Amino acid sequence: FFPRSRRQLGAIQISVLTMKIAALLSLIGSAAAFAPVSQTKTASALAGWKDETVVGITAPMGYFDPLGLSNGKSDDTMALYREAELKHGRVAMVATIGFMTQKLGVHFPLYLGPSGSNAFSPASSDAWFLSKSAGVTFSDIAAAAPLDAVKMVPVAGWLQIFFVAGWFESIAFQRQWNEENDIPGDYGYDPLGFTKREGGWESEELTSLRMKEIKNGRVAMMTIAAWASNEAIPGALPVWHP
Repeated sequence: FFPRSRRQLGAIQISVLTMKIAALLSLIGSAAAFAPVSQTKTASALAGWKDETVVGITAPMGYFDPLGLSNGKSDDTMALYREAELKHGRVAMVATIGFMTQKLGVHFPLYLGPSGSNAFSPASSDAWFLSKSAGVTFSDIAAAAPLDAVKMVPVAGWLQIFFVAGWFESIAFQRQWNEENDIPGDYGYDPLGFTKREGGWESEELTSLRMKEIKNGRVAMMTIAAWASNEAIPGALPVWHP
């Protein structure tokens, strides 16, 4: 075990490096987002996306774009925007569940882990290390606040996360764009068979499910942003929250 002061210093170094990596990835993502895109059939394409029957347009706001971000955009660009919205919404929905799980102190038991590592009592005299070099155990993570737990993930852990994320993005790009899938956010992963319903993507039931996914994703994006802000700046969200 490392002395507490050394562990704290290591946590600070990890936090700084993590922020640098995140900032670099944000710059890369921003550059990609504003790369030139072929502007073909922009007028008719935009009119099609403004149709009230398009999944994602909801009452009472209708087609809501006060900043005019869709002006002059091609059908491909609009589809890219919708895919990005769905992807961020899905990540946000998982993030809200993870945030609540960590905040309420509920944790999954470790596979073949110590007897004390159960759902509501993760502490154990036989602590398992998440990182021996950083001196961080799974019990330390379990007892930490959500944002503190994020800071405790070692650099090697972040590299693994970014590798898996990049691998997923490659598969998603292949299935969405190289294979020219017309449904934004459909990557062919449907183990429960939701998309195998009678009538396919045009069925009323599946259209309703797609609308619910977008709505829940939008709420989740605002929710996790508010929770994270309040965690970083206590009192920033003046309403009840986990």
